[in-house]
Amino acid sequence: MEEDREEDSSWSPPPSPLQRLAPRCIREFRNESRKKLQYYLDQWAPHAVQRWIATVFAGGIYVVRVYYVRGFYIISYGLSTYVLNLLIGFLSPQLDPQIDILDPNDDPHHHHHHHDHHDHDDNEEFKPFVRRLPEFKFWFSITKAVCYAFLMTFISVLDVPVFWPILVCYWIVLFILTMKRQIMHMIKYKYVPFNLHKKRYTTNTGKKTGISSD
Repeated sequence: MEEDREEDSSWSPPPSPLQRLAPRCIREFRNESRKKLQYYLDQWAPHAVQRWIATVFAGGIYVVRVYYVRGFYIISYGLSTYVLNLLIGFLSPQLDPQIDILDPNDDPHHHHHHHDHHDHDDNEEFKPFVRRLPEFKFWFSITKAVCYAFLMTFISVLDVPVFWPILVCYWIVLFILTMKRQIMHMIKYKYVPFNLHKKRYTTNTGKKTGISSD
């Protein structure tokens, strides 16, 4: 009798058709939303100036909101620190120059040949700067962060009282030290995070043509 009772207690009715339909509807809605978002992102991708103007406008709305409520300074500090972290990724090369210099082969002749090969390549063609964080992802991450931070300002629990001048001073020091380290890294490995030179293309006749990079 006890075993029958245990089996009865562990038994649960099968899910109804409505319960089986609900997760499928949620998945379909999520997939459809992602497709629409990706479609609009693809439409916005070529329009860099318009995208950044919209992001700056959204950031201005956030600043006005924080100034109006006189709070949510912790959220603002976290947002600014996150943007600083994204900026470092935007200014950093995709491949670390230190890893490129430290060749795994210790043969000095190989190093000499590798160095001459690089000098020859530098004279022949211009290699554009490839970012660790591309411009579009940089913009999209900042835009999402601003929108999330703006929504957080409507949650009163997140309004932690804090003396905001300390946060401002601490962020300024963090910004100076971080940018100093980034500039020193750029000087040490001799790279510029912008394509300011001209791209060279070799035609069929062997002549080189210079086209200014974007």
